[in-house]
Amino acid sequence: MRYEKDFLHLQLTEPTVLSLGKFDGLHRGHELLMESVFEKAQTGLKAAVFTFDVPPASADSLQQVITTNEEKKKLFLERGADYLIECPFTKEIMQMEAEQFIEEIVRRLCVKWIVVGTDFHFGHNRRGDYHMLQEYAPVYGYQLRVVQKMQYQGRDISSTYIREALVKGSIEFANELLGYPYFIRGKIIHGNQIGRTIGFPTINIQPPPQKLLPPYGVYVSRIRLDGRQYGGITNIGKKPTIYGNHPAGAETYIYDFQGDVYEKTARVELLHFERPEMQFAGIGELKAQLEKDIAYGRAYLADQ
Repeated sequence: MRYEKDFLHLQLTEPTVLSLGKFDGLHRGHELLMESVFEKAQTGLKAAVFTFDVPPASADSLQQVITTNEEKKKLFLERGADYLIECPFTKEIMQMEAEQFIEEIVRRLCVKWIVVGTDFHFGHNRRGDYHMLQEYAPVYGYQLRVVQKMQYQGRDISSTYIREALVKGSIEFANELLGYPYFIRGKIIHGNQIGRTIGFPTINIQPPPQKLLPPYGVYVSRIRLDGRQYGGITNIGKKPTIYGNHPAGAETYIYDFQGDVYEKTARVELLHFERPEMQFAGIGELKAQLEKDIAYGRAYLADQ
């Protein structure tokens, strides 16, 4: 997959079928768009995706996201996209009129087909929509496909719907909307080594502040590392039992695993919420609870 950020200086030469949007979470609704993209790509076009490197709402304030830019990039790579254009949401882009935006994307990205959802808006003040794209199709020589929203339990599947589920701690419901387990992906960093000293070595991932985390607590998890898959339990939170002020992160005990993995990239998928994060009177209480958590996670995974 070719990854590009400098949209305003980009010029593709291969004809493309293009989908545009925020794609936060790349959920089941987005998959409908991608299915249409790949269907058209079979006619000899390259599958291209245009998104922003930050959500538009976070230009002035931090908006938490289901998938970070790096996580989103990995998902599109797994889906088989040929191009991912991650456009910086600069002042020039923010103030670009919708008509100019259409001209820029068609000319710069060699667009022959555009695939969007019914709620897609673009341009200054979000004035552009799929009706405008349809109006300008004969002007610029592309064709348009508008994909209806997918629904679940009587409501459109959307990033907002999924965020609500995550904030409530409904991890399995969020996973149903996503179409895959919610995950945290990043480099494994050194922790405080407490787990190792009590016989439960863990890996630590520190997500960026814009990553939306579910409620603090212990989750049954699946870990993807070095091309292999493992079961485990993951604590999302700030380690209240350990002295000091800790940023929110993901600490994971991996079943039946040994090895030095620092600086490697892991993907921790949350499958099931077990209990809220707790502060213990000491390391002894913490160890006893960890033993219970580990047994709980093994039993849960054995039933799957």
